[in-house]
Amino acid sequence: MSLFNTQASALYYNPAYLTQDPRGELTLGLLHAEHDLSVVGNGNPSGGGAAVIRDGDKANVADAQQQIIALKTDLSDMLKGDYPLYFGIIAGVEKFGEEMMAFNSGVALEGQFMRYGRQPLFLNLGGGLEVANGITTGASAHVSLSSEATLIASSDLSGTTQYEELTVTAKPVIRPVLSMNLEWGKIFCSKEDCGIWTGLETAFVFRGHTEARTAVESNLTIPGTVVDPGITVLIGTIDSYQPDILSAGILYHFSDNFRAAISVEQQNWQDLEEVLGSDTVKNQANATFKDVLVPRIGAEWTVNEHMILFGGVAYQESPLESLQTPDVNYFDNDRLIVGVGSSLIIKNPPILAYPMRLDFGYQYQQLQERDFELITTRPGVSNPYESVNTDGDVHVFSGSLTVKF
Repeated sequence: MSLFNTQASALYYNPAYLTQDPRGELTLGLLHAEHDLSVVGNGNPSGGGAAVIRDGDKANVADAQQQIIALKTDLSDMLKGDYPLYFGIIAGVEKFGEEMMAFNSGVALEGQFMRYGRQPLFLNLGGGLEVANGITTGASAHVSLSSEATLIASSDLSGTTQYEELTVTAKPVIRPVLSMNLEWGKIFCSKEDCGIWTGLETAFVFRGHTEARTAVESNLTIPGTVVDPGITVLIGTIDSYQPDILSAGILYHFSDNFRAAISVEQQNWQDLEEVLGSDTVKNQANATFKDVLVPRIGAEWTVNEHMILFGGVAYQESPLESLQTPDVNYFDNDRLIVGVGSSLIIKNPPILAYPMRLDFGYQYQQLQERDFELITTRPGVSNPYESVNTDGDVHVFSGSLTVKF
């Protein structure tokens, strides 16, 4: 149902849908994700050598805690004519702002799970506009950071540095989100009852790819040993990646109290091969990826004027084709995703002059079992030095408080 959500989160999933609710809103949200991922060693298929994985080992994947604030407001009075215009902004930070610039990129002898959409600092802003009866469009900009660091230093043989000079900069990288929503009953009919077209909607969305990237240039001299211009080390690497995504969905209002939707999105992961090819930390992995289609189905039931229940299911195939990724040793699994939630609407809250909405959600992700082989380019090691089986579960809890105005 994310493509057909009237709240501020539509700014990221389908900004055209911001026009569906004329009220402004302020939302505070919290998301907490717990990972229970296991890696079971199956022995050394090449023979000899000590295993690096112990049966039942738990993958070292930190829990995620993201705090969100979102604002949506009506800017229609800025335009001449009767064209509703809505503006929204979403900002989020990881672990209450303690990890706004968190970054990690490296090889792993024991293997590592691929990072998808980790964004310690999240910013999205844009709006939606009704261009004709039943036709709305929307656009937003997703902002991520690209960091650059330069270190110049002189060091003795014991590693003590002097004459250090360090420069760190971060610049925004803007990716577009474009969408269109069609309400067929309003397009084909001027009256309320339009037969089968009444209550039928379709949505189309494009989200540009995002990545967390860092470039480091280091220059080091050792008097009497390594003279100027010294040793220059250039590093360019990414921490997480989300591909270009094309989404399409169909929503049908079966009644005033019940609606359901199906959607499918194409995720263009093959572009990640080129990105990793220029990654100085992970380019030796020679990982291959495939584009995947992700089907989703969801439903929403308005029980009464105070409560809404919703749920959905999706299946996400792993884009990683390689079972061997030397030194980097990526793991990734197919995922079955199930989500349920509820909304409590308080019509006349204390103090506040407008309604208040409380949302609670739970998502369960089951990672399907998959085998990988660990490879290293270090000399003297028989490859593959370990065969492993991976699976696991992810539990995501979320809640938000929304004030309408």
